[in-house]
Amino acid sequence: MKVTLSVIKADIGGYVGHSGMHPKLEEVANEKLREAQSQGLLIDYFVTRVGDDLQLIMTHTRGENSQEIHELAWNTFLACTEEAKRLKLYGAGQDLLSDSFSGNVKGMGPGVAEMEIEERPSEPVIVFMADKTSPGAWNLILYRIFADPFNTAGLVIDPKMHDGFRFEVLDVFENKVVYLDTPEETYDLLALIGSIEHYIVKAVYKKNGDIAAVSSTTKLSLIAGKYVGKDDPVLIVRAQSGFPAVGEVLEAFTRPPIVPGFMRGSHFGPLMPVPFHYSNTTRFDGPPRVIAAGFQLADGRLVGPRDLFDDPAFDRAREHANFVSDYLRRMGPFEPHRLGEKEMEYTTLPSVLKKLEDRFKKLEE
Repeated sequence: MKVTLSVIKADIGGYVGHSGMHPKLEEVANEKLREAQSQGLLIDYFVTRVGDDLQLIMTHTRGENSQEIHELAWNTFLACTEEAKRLKLYGAGQDLLSDSFSGNVKGMGPGVAEMEIEERPSEPVIVFMADKTSPGAWNLILYRIFADPFNTAGLVIDPKMHDGFRFEVLDVFENKVVYLDTPEETYDLLALIGSIEHYIVKAVYKKNGDIAAVSSTTKLSLIAGKYVGKDDPVLIVRAQSGFPAVGEVLEAFTRPPIVPGFMRGSHFGPLMPVPFHYSNTTRFDGPPRVIAAGFQLADGRLVGPRDLFDDPAFDRAREHANFVSDYLRRMGPFEPHRLGEKEMEYTTLPSVLKKLEDRFKKLEE
């Protein structure tokens, strides 16, 4: 039996400010998904949040891009938005860029990562959920997991992984994709994905075509044409038995990458791996952070989650992320803490600069 794992998220109201989520919203979401499960639409589900983002983790047999599943998520977000408005939460319905559902939530604001798979005898999967950052935040992480032998020893010593992996890379400005194989095309891959706001790793596959990982690639600013909030991406990674081991997948987060996000989505900061209970983004709306929910799939049932960053082994990574945050914050409104000029075009800065346009005078030769 083929099973589809769908992770659909949205920011539908912050408590307090953008720092966290009111528990009532999770209650509403649980009620909606419980009803869908009782009607046979879902096999299983898990509702959680990271920072102020609501996360719907669902299993079903409808396949990817199912209108029924996406409409369920959309209606759930609408119901949660109504509750957020009643509680006067901040930015209620922020990620919902339309008033009506059009068959698929892609392009409508919510972030989506889905994979349809044939379950192996044992099927460990990890769902990573980030807040206060953008989809390109996964680029370095996915490179480390699937292409860096210093991170993933199995690339060298495991014959099931020794042939490497295939990366699907999305050009978010041109809406094009390219497929690159590692290790053969590693340098070509790095030439692209080092530009984390332009080229995004959309998915990773084994050379035989089996899906290994998939990420959300929604960029709200490009859809809305203005800054409406950061994208806060999700990522699904399969582990073990031909894929990197759970420990190799998690090892990629021990050296926090510098990612765009933080306050108003306008600053670079370290991606801090945290347990569920540390997912509130308070300091300067950050630092950007990520949680990891581990599951075993059993005939579509979600056995879990294990809170995989709830481990003192990641204390050093969190300490390092705080140190980097201290250093970058000293830069204030200057680059490289503030994003580069091109990226700032999609933030709130252009409306501030507009009032200065008429004051610039051409220099005489």
